[in-house]
Amino acid sequence: MTTTTGRPRTSDSGPRLAAPGPSFAHLSRLSDDTGLFEHARHAIVRREHGYCTDDVARGLVVTSREPEPTDEVLRLAECYLAFLTHAQNAGGAFHNRLGHDRRWADQPGLGDWWGRALWGLGTAAARSPAAWIREEALVAFSRGATRRSPAPHAMAFAGLGAAEVLRRHPAHAAAAALLTDAATAIGGPGHDPRWAWPQQQLTYANAALAEVVIAASQLRHGGPPLDDGLRMLTWLRDVQLLDGRLSVVPAGGWRRGTERPRHDQQPIEVAALADACATAAALTGDPAWETGIRQAVGWFLGDNDVGTAMWDPATGGGYDGLTPHGPNLNQGAESTLALIATLQHARRWS
Repeated sequence: MTTTTGRPRTSDSGPRLAAPGPSFAHLSRLSDDTGLFEHARHAIVRREHGYCTDDVARGLVVTSREPEPTDEVLRLAECYLAFLTHAQNAGGAFHNRLGHDRRWADQPGLGDWWGRALWGLGTAAARSPAAWIREEALVAFSRGATRRSPAPHAMAFAGLGAAEVLRRHPAHAAAAALLTDAATAIGGPGHDPRWAWPQQQLTYANAALAEVVIAASQLRHGGPPLDDGLRMLTWLRDVQLLDGRLSVVPAGGWRRGTERPRHDQQPIEVAALADACATAAALTGDPAWETGIRQAVGWFLGDNDVGTAMWDPATGGGYDGLTPHGPNLNQGAESTLALIATLQHARRWS
């Protein structure tokens, strides 16, 4: 049933939309024997833009989350792990950009890509069903976990990897120290209920910051109070709802005290919120967080500001952004990975 606007009908318990299972077909289309290409024109890979550690790391996250991976998904996980170990230097930093000519275009550093690499490696070390992948991923994670980034977002992504490792290896000292430092770098919620966020601006992958604070409260003795992370996530979820549907902060961000912009919305925001809500749901048992997951799934399926699907069922690819006029029909790596990650949660929480 639809409303007069054409949007799927929602209720207080979330969108009533049937979620498909995650497809890895387009991810395979974007990958070769080296890694995962960053960009596509519609569904066709654009090799001239090369690869980036950011996306390869996210690829390792979603392939490692599959409880019963196919041979193709395991092949992708092996490829992405090999890319990340090649990108890492002896000091634990990572290159980010590799050209199609297989030459690095940068020097190793500790930006977001370092954090996401540790997130991917930590997820593989904790969840991969292949023992040899878990072992190699833990070696590379441990090397990178000795470093620290000055950027809170990079620390947040690294903290997500540390939380994954600690769930499987509770005595891993480097992961414990990294998660503690990540939560400290992020900080706690503000005192003003109208802006319960540690920063003066919402930028990108915002929910990852709240998720790390939530995880640190449970996995580290003496960590931040659980309520700090839940308050952050509750506020973030609430300010991103419009008439009961998800309307995430767009690519340009939103600064405190300014008018809230609506476009262009990015799939990465939706996936980060789904991840954080899944963590909160698992820890608290509060069905409100399950509703958040369903709203994230609904955003991809058409319960969004424009009332249009944000993925292509024919290819399995996710569209690159939601504009006032509809989706950006390019199906790059980041958006496709965000779609897969969100649909993975739908299997448990829908």
